[in-house]
Amino acid sequence: MTIQNSVGRLRRVYVRPPDEAAATAWREYSWRAAPDPARAAAEHDALRATLESAGAEVIIGQTPVPGDPDGIYAYDPTLPTDRGVIVLRPGKPGRRAEPAAIEHDLRAAGLTTLGTLEPPATAEGGDMLWLDDRTLLVGRGYRTNDAGIEQIRSLLGPGIDVVWFDLPHHQGPESCLHLMSFISLIDHDLAVVFLPMVPVRLLEILRERDVALVEVPDEELDSQGPNVLALAPRVALALECNPETRRRMEAVGVDVRTFAGSEISRKGDGGPTCLTRPLDRD
Repeated sequence: MTIQNSVGRLRRVYVRPPDEAAATAWREYSWRAAPDPARAAAEHDALRATLESAGAEVIIGQTPVPGDPDGIYAYDPTLPTDRGVIVLRPGKPGRRAEPAAIEHDLRAAGLTTLGTLEPPATAEGGDMLWLDDRTLLVGRGYRTNDAGIEQIRSLLGPGIDVVWFDLPHHQGPESCLHLMSFISLIDHDLAVVFLPMVPVRLLEILRERDVALVEVPDEELDSQGPNVLALAPRVALALECNPETRRRMEAVGVDVRTFAGSEISRKGDGGPTCLTRPLDRD
């Protein structure tokens, strides 16, 4: 098994349940509204059940990150590789305690650490996407800087091609815009995208590789339409509030499974990829 791909059958995944006490800081972390604790817990329980029903072992994070509601978004603080975990350094200052906490959990689960980013580097997992086992796509924006990209390239070594793209300004540095805010791979030759935000060079790479595109409509961008987790090739986990994106995926043969994320996704702007950190895939 490997983790250096984005679409193989998911076998092991790390998640972090919502922290009721930390949720009181929702304004400071730019959430859209206060999450309802009971509903948030129920949604996360259902998410874990869906992951397990797809055949994945679910590892639940136990190390606390007090006062940080974004701690639920397990994808961002680390980059697992086949040689070990790269511990990242978030561009959002309020999330800087998350990487060490998650590293502790992943070590307890048997993973090793390949390296840790050092200042002035910043990088968040949402800006990184494995195109294949030798190509890492990286978005350079307000959360991931040049130093972060260079340190990741150095840690990965010469066998990995790190291809980076400038991200759009969109709503500015206070808003969370990651590379994976507008693209998700759901098979080696199929991606879900919000086309107006895709960098031209990235679009050219996808076309060179004959990657077909499922386009997300304008009205489903803010509801995390492009944020889709591959459970296996052409088996996707998506938020249930994006019916047109779902229809378009199903029209090209994708098995789409959905979950309710009004509390844990919509209010904090984090879809199914953000809520999970895949650790092993076929």
